[in-house]
Amino acid sequence: MYHEDAEMLFPLRVAPSLRDLRGLPWRRLVDRICHLDEEHPDALAFALMMVRLDGCLTCQADSYRAMRGCTACARQAVLRFRGTDQEMIKLFERARKDIQAYLEGSRLSVEKRGER
Repeated sequence: MYHEDAEMLFPLRVAPSLRDLRGLPWRRLVDRICHLDEEHPDALAFALMMVRLDGCLTCQADSYRAMRGCTACARQAVLRFRGTDQEMIKLFERARKDIQAYLEGSRLSVEKRGER
């Protein structure tokens, strides 16, 4: 059975529903992310953080998580996170560094191909 809210990876459209699940630092982060284009590096970093937190890579189409949908899964993951809001922000910052490193590597690869 396929749930209409289930996607392969964390969809940013779910982010607004996560806003009020934690304290002020978290709400500020979600507010900032919700106003960005999906292609913005910070939006990508937020999605990567949520993919890691939710376990999206191990979700299967017929799994309980998928049947409940991405919104319910993400809300549950944020609520169950035992760390502080600052620790959540650190997870975001780590994901941001990973996205930046990837983008810089991609640009470098494109530049090298252009030189040939």
